[in-house]
Amino acid sequence: MTMDPLLLTGDVHDATARLLRTAARFDAADLAAPSLLPGWARGHVLTHLARNADAFVNLLTSARTGERIPQYASAESRDADIAAGASRAPEEHLDDLRRSADRFTEAVAAMPPQAWAATVETRRGPWPAAMLVWGRLRELEIHHVDLAADYRPADWSAEFGHRLLHEVVDTFTGRDDAPPMVLRFDGSRHELVVGDRARAPVIAGPAAELAAWLTGRSPGTDLTVTPDGQLPRPPEWI
Repeated sequence: MTMDPLLLTGDVHDATARLLRTAARFDAADLAAPSLLPGWARGHVLTHLARNADAFVNLLTSARTGERIPQYASAESRDADIAAGASRAPEEHLDDLRRSADRFTEAVAAMPPQAWAATVETRRGPWPAAMLVWGRLRELEIHHVDLAADYRPADWSAEFGHRLLHEVVDTFTGRDDAPPMVLRFDGSRHELVVGDRARAPVIAGPAAELAAWLTGRSPGTDLTVTPDGQLPRPPEWI
């Protein structure tokens, strides 16, 4: 799925502003409270989002300069940075989020047009530089939900929900652990198919709710299954 990355910069700005408003409400007890991610408090999620912004700066710099710069120095250093930052004071978290978001904005602005055609090395493998702004938006929106602070998949824009749904289905295509599914969204005949259509139940609902269910951010209670039965168990989304 391709898109002019600069078309998404306004969405990233708005998503960042929403996140900062949520983070500004947290006191120390709120930050220590569990997030929706197993083993992570809210402080872990906020630290991850700040370090993720810096990781995307690394990738944008790599695309702009041609130098091979990994997203993170290592998996171990990524995890250590998140663990070390999780218990900071609320004002430190907020300042870190703001400053790292500004660095990301500056790195996007510094990209010459030709640099968007580069391929960069993410921690999960090569990725087109043109997808990096989308990648940051995806992190902001999904992890804002993970904060368990009254921001839900229903708050995602229709455009974001549709794009995330298509991306997740693309990652499930060809996976042996993905059950067959026909995903019908937004009350229309638009649908996406995973696996063998002949054996697949039809699962219907809003695109954002389908995407949230497939990414483990919703139990899918607002979805319908035809023929009647339980929702299949989607594989872990990576």
